[in-house]
Amino acid sequence: MGRLAALDGDQGLGCDGGGRRFDVEKVGLAGGCRVGIGIWPAVWGGNGGFGRRFRWRWGRGVGGRRDGVEGKVAGGWVRRKGDIIARFKERKDGKGPYQWSEFPNKVAVQLNDTHPTLAIPELMRLLLDDEGLGWDEAWDVTSRTIAYTNHTVLPEALEKWSQAIMWKLLPRHMEIIEEIDKRFKAMVNSNHRDMESKLPMMQILDSSNPEKPVVRMANLCVVSSHTVNGVAQLHSDILKSELFAHYVSLWPGKFQNKTNGITPRRWLRFCNQELSNIITKWLKGDAWITNLDLLSGLCQFADNEELHAEWASAKMASKSRLAQYILNITGVMIDPNSLFDIQIKRIHEYKRQLLNILGAVYRYKRLKEMGDEGRKKATPRTIMIGGKAFATYTNAKRIVKLVNDVGSVINNDPEIKDYLKVVFVPNYNVSVAEMLIPGSDLSQHISTAGMEASGTSNMKFALNGCLIIGTLDGANVEIREEIGEDNFFLFGAKADEVPRLRKERENGLFKPDPRFEEAKHFIRSGAFGTYNYEPLLDSLEGNSGYGRGDYFLVGQDFPSYMDAQAQVDEAYKDKKRWVKMSILSTAGCGKFSSDRTISQYAKEIWGINPCPVP
Repeated sequence: MGRLAALDGDQGLGCDGGGRRFDVEKVGLAGGCRVGIGIWPAVWGGNGGFGRRFRWRWGRGVGGRRDGVEGKVAGGWVRRKGDIIARFKERKDGKGPYQWSEFPNKVAVQLNDTHPTLAIPELMRLLLDDEGLGWDEAWDVTSRTIAYTNHTVLPEALEKWSQAIMWKLLPRHMEIIEEIDKRFKAMVNSNHRDMESKLPMMQILDSSNPEKPVVRMANLCVVSSHTVNGVAQLHSDILKSELFAHYVSLWPGKFQNKTNGITPRRWLRFCNQELSNIITKWLKGDAWITNLDLLSGLCQFADNEELHAEWASAKMASKSRLAQYILNITGVMIDPNSLFDIQIKRIHEYKRQLLNILGAVYRYKRLKEMGDEGRKKATPRTIMIGGKAFATYTNAKRIVKLVNDVGSVINNDPEIKDYLKVVFVPNYNVSVAEMLIPGSDLSQHISTAGMEASGTSNMKFALNGCLIIGTLDGANVEIREEIGEDNFFLFGAKADEVPRLRKERENGLFKPDPRFEEAKHFIRSGAFGTYNYEPLLDSLEGNSGYGRGDYFLVGQDFPSYMDAQAQVDEAYKDKKRWVKMSILSTAGCGKFSSDRTISQYAKEIWGINPCPVP
């Protein structure tokens, strides 16, 4: 998404000055296809062992620049299935000629969302046209090779590509997709006549709008894959009960869950070495780095005063570094003794940074109304928000603007400066996350329930002993189960309640909390500048419609959100309780290692065994 900078409080995007670029041509092993790619120098960082990491960047181009959908199609088809086939044909293992029926036993292709969907017709094309297989044999090989991971239930992310552009750029691939769709519909009509009425929603080619017919890429993935999985248990359940429910009736065994994971080498050992050393000391070894389940051994020391002191010291060191970083890049001085409350993720209405900043506005208003004695009883808090908004996502950019405007006022208010700060962290990326996550006390994962597939930043924060305030959404559900309900600040509607609540809103039954109304009114009063926030605030008004009528239930969840934040304030005042909760958070994160995730993919989807390291 490029490099982000705040321009007059708004988001500006520029080039990522990542280093010198080298343009080269890469010739594929099969077919001689030449693909232009851009390569930047790699940097080998770290200091040995598990502290090492790579930094690398790459790009691709196909015969010049194309924008929008056409660029996506032109770029997306470059999947070197020919290379895979060439390598397969070279591996005879001394057993005579290769057998195409063995191809899925040697090759696994995992589609990571719908972006690489053209791998399906490309593999079919190579098998049909270059290798001379018949349709049935090619389809058997392809459908036993391809698996699909869905990462979102958002309508805009379930890609639909223009049939016109596809026919223009990739006519042979479209012929194959057309045949897949034709045979799928014939199968349903022949074997599942009770589902004929569902076919318009299930078919791959959608011509319901004759002027703009599209290819439903998610449908193509589901029809063509031997396995479909979500990335958190709640998300996988929603795929089966809602998004792909009709396909479950056809292929109930096709659908699985594979909860995401993170690498503890980067997201604890490398980025938080003080805490890592403490963990290694108390667990009497560093085997936890490759077996994260061993973190559960910390539970027996959760009340140990010596561990508490070391744990708190490591956290303060990380917070002090973060405070210096924030001062260097923003000029805002923040107090490491305040509660560091961080939300870092892509700016999107469903992720509800708007709920966060509305809560900050209400907190500021209440602090202004208190006397000095009242303020002294408040828990000092520093709220940090980071993330990037897509250039065309107007409301997301308005949220960035609002965060900056609110911060500009609060951070320069002499009455409040010791009790509240609001900082927008510019140019958020994973390197910045390595600074933010170890220095966090509280992290907000507050998406509308049922809309976040999983999330992984929640795992990174919890692993580093940061407590979470969040909804029962995505991986939050499993994190709360693993670390203990008492160590998670829960609020908000549940996923199965959301449709009913939206319906009640449409019927005019929603009654807003007075605190919610106060926060909106305070923004409208001009307290944070003259920028017109009406279009953003209007999305919270009315009774119906995507993008209005408060589709993301900010108003619905605001009272329980503020109540949960009050619980956070009280818990943070009790340092012993807070540190114990932090220790138990880290101790409960063994499940969320990417080692576990990858092992499950290998065993349950790809059908491969571990290869011992020499």
